[in-house]
Amino acid sequence: MQRAMTVVPHLGLRLQALPLALGRPLSRAQDVLRRTPLYDFHLAHGGKMVAFAGWSLPVQYRDSHVDSHLHTRRHCSLFDVSHMLQTKILGCDRVKLMESLVVGDIAELRPNQGTLSLFTNEGGGIEDDLIVTSTSEGYLYVVSNAGCWDKDLALMQGKVRELQNMGSDVSLEVVDNALLALQGPTATQVLQAGVADDLRKLPFMTSAVMEVFGVSGCRVTRCGYTGEDGVEISVPAAAAVRLAAALLENPEVKLAGLAARDSLRLEAGLCLYGSDIDEHTTPVEGSLSWTLDAEDLQQAEVGSTASLRPGARGKRRRAAMDFPGASVIIAQLKGKVQRRRVGLTCEGAPVRAHSPILNMEGTVIGTVTSGCPSPCLKKNVAMGYVPSEYSRPGTPLLVEVRRKQQMAVVSKMPFVTTNYYTLK
Repeated sequence: MQRAMTVVPHLGLRLQALPLALGRPLSRAQDVLRRTPLYDFHLAHGGKMVAFAGWSLPVQYRDSHVDSHLHTRRHCSLFDVSHMLQTKILGCDRVKLMESLVVGDIAELRPNQGTLSLFTNEGGGIEDDLIVTSTSEGYLYVVSNAGCWDKDLALMQGKVRELQNMGSDVSLEVVDNALLALQGPTATQVLQAGVADDLRKLPFMTSAVMEVFGVSGCRVTRCGYTGEDGVEISVPAAAAVRLAAALLENPEVKLAGLAARDSLRLEAGLCLYGSDIDEHTTPVEGSLSWTLDAEDLQQAEVGSTASLRPGARGKRRRAAMDFPGASVIIAQLKGKVQRRRVGLTCEGAPVRAHSPILNMEGTVIGTVTSGCPSPCLKKNVAMGYVPSEYSRPGTPLLVEVRRKQQMAVVSKMPFVTTNYYTLK
């Protein structure tokens, strides 16, 4: 998901300059940026604000990026992800609409169960990644990327109009809530003190509406973008600051920004839309075939996030071939794909996006899409695309950093073991 940006510094206390395409320090143009309901709250707590996807968001707070990263792994951190697009798809034909746009099997989701899926185009490319939850209240709750807000909304609204003109019962509402992510091994312990529901009964990728620290009407979803246990809380905008303040009263909780978000997701092997996947990348090339539940291929995939998938399903979608780009994607599933997203562990200087990947003979064979020093592993990790014949874990390669070649090894992802909560 596009829930962070590639702004990760070296393993130290100084934050590097931000890539202009993804984040920049605020200037006179800040007045045109959208602000989340927590904007003043961030400033009051020392948030260093940057421009990201048209929003003003904190890249870090008073703690260093590395301290925030490690605190999330050991305790829990609170992230403001209110810039994400939240929508409801309503009506009897809501599943029909969603399945006309995504690769996943939405019809077989149980009440309050969600799945990560992909908007695809007719060429098989990924237009965005999103989480779709089939709620017990009779609508689909969809969370997609801020950077694709206009594109995603136009896509869904266009399909709504198309189906309505054919007599279908379907509509769309934009959810004007804030979205808070509480992430880390103690996240649910902190949250449990403020809810009546038993969070032990809320496994990964499930959702429920509940009162949270006195704020009613919150949707709590057990998911996140860090590889840790945790939740995302869709909260009425007017109550967002009150809820954030209540969570911060627990000493386990610290605020964290986009820099920690990015290094956490990279250690967890999770994609950043626009960097690791885009409209020219297919699910198979992006090692995301599991979003179609291609079980026979899943175990061989690099960086498979199998615990995100809803279960043993998806054969109906693959057989029907009724999603955009199905002919391209299914052919790749059955045959051989030319390139794949892989994980890399690297020696030497930190590897950044756009660094060339070379074979041992010195021929350029691919490109790094994300990279950073891993605060947990104390070594460099990265993702990139290489020809399939170089995608096997353990394959030695070279990466070029500042015109110097250094060793890299294709590595399984996630780089750091994930801790998603599933029912035994």
